[in-house]
Amino acid sequence: MALDRIDARMLQLLQDNARMPIIELAKRVSLSPSACARRLRLLEDGGVIRGYGARIDAAAVGLPMVAFVLVSMSRIGDDALATFEAAIAKAPEVMEACLMTGKEDYLLRVVVSDLQAYEQFVKQRLTRIPGVSHVETSFMLRQVTARAALPLPVPAA
Repeated sequence: MALDRIDARMLQLLQDNARMPIIELAKRVSLSPSACARRLRLLEDGGVIRGYGARIDAAAVGLPMVAFVLVSMSRIGDDALATFEAAIAKAPEVMEACLMTGKEDYLLRVVVSDLQAYEQFVKQRLTRIPGVSHVETSFMLRQVTARAALPLPVPAA
């Protein structure tokens, strides 16, 4: 989907405040509310905007531990990857899962309440997935920076 300057500005504003009323959004991008709502619907229908949600502090809700987990598979085939991905998608502790290039096959970002919960995740979920051959974990000590907003390019006029 080709974005123009108005679309890009709408996306920037919504990344800062997804709860911005349509009237305010329209005013900030110099459109009528109905034209702004139409553009917003096109961005949603076109898959540019995939959803809206609250950013919740994990530690504040009892999930202070973040683990970055490298997973190696014993075999790499469409069936093995599909099996792994389907299983990992069902694990609520897994916030992100990425198929990678390089030595390891997957990188997971996992949130848990404590080390015991992480051990349970590894023993009862992760290593029971067929094809998982090696797991290497690094725990986050402190988050230095985190962004939810993308650095959107501004299309030429």
